Amino acid sequence: MGETHEDASQLQRENCELERRIQERSQQQEPLLCPSYQSYFRTIEELQQKILCAKSENSKLMVQVDNAKLAADDFRTKYQSELSLRQLVESDINSLRRILDELTLCKSDLEAQVESLKEELLSLKRNHEEEVNTLRCQLGDRLNIEVDAAPSVDLNRVLNEVRSTYEAVVETNRREVEEWYTTQTEELNKQVVSSSEQLQSYQAEIIELRRTVNALEIELQAQHNLRNSLENTLNESEARYSSQLSQVQCLIGSVESQLAEIRADLERQNQEYQVLLDVRARLECEINTYRGLLDSEDCKLPCNPCATTNATGSSCGPCGSCQKRC
Repeated sequence: MGETHEDASQLQRENCELERRIQERSQQQEPLLCPSYQSYFRTIEELQQKILCAKSENSKLMVQVDNAKLAADDFRTKYQSELSLRQLVESDINSLRRILDELTLCKSDLEAQVESLKEELLSLKRNHEEEVNTLRCQLGDRLNIEVDAAPSVDLNRVLNEVRSTYEAVVETNRREVEEWYTTQTEELNKQVVSSSEQLQSYQAEIIELRRTVNALEIELQAQHNLRNSLENTLNESEARYSSQLSQVQCLIGSVESQLAEIRADLERQNQEYQVLLDVRARLECEINTYRGLLDSEDCKLPCNPCATTNATGSSCGPCGSCQKRC
């Protein structure tokens, strides 16, 4: 019976020790989990906010790059249209130059024709004077002969009429030639003036187009530089954010590994706790069985064994165990 009491007390002490260990383990676990999880959640939220900010900045940079590309395309189309206009104007100027060269050739031909006509006119005048002189000489001789023979017609009057008629014809021809020359000269001068005015206007337009082309080239170069700077900034931002993203991913991986370790520790502790609960349940069952056995043994024992011995006539005194129970 003493051994039974000692076993029961030993089991009670072990049960108390197990309950104390379970309470200590649960008290050690609760304050450690909550702060660590909260810190991880805060880190994850901060990283998510950084990732969202990086994505928004990347989208803004992409929009700026698209706008720069559209502006560059607009400037390229404008430059091509201005270049086509410039080529058209240059072709017109070249055609006008050819026309001007033809006009100068025509002018030189007309001047040569006028000079030749002047020379012909001078030669005609000289021939006329020579013919008049020869006629005068011939008519003078005939007049002397006829006068000597028989005076009949006034040859001076006839010569004067012929001279006046011939001079009138020559004068009309000269006036017609001079009028034709003046009209041709005026037309040529007008054409030259109009051509020079058109040439000056075309030259002014070419100068203005060259200024516009230079301005557009400068602006295009500035846009190219801006696009290159934006592309460099975008590449730098992508590299920086990719490195940050890799760091964040590494941090997330480490946090996930830590969480996995924590989950594994929790599962292991839960298993240990379950094992301890099972042990406790078994111990409680054994304790209950031992208590039941002890109660049954106590019920089987007599309440006053000394009295039975006295009734049978034995003279022995009460034993120590009976005294202890009484």
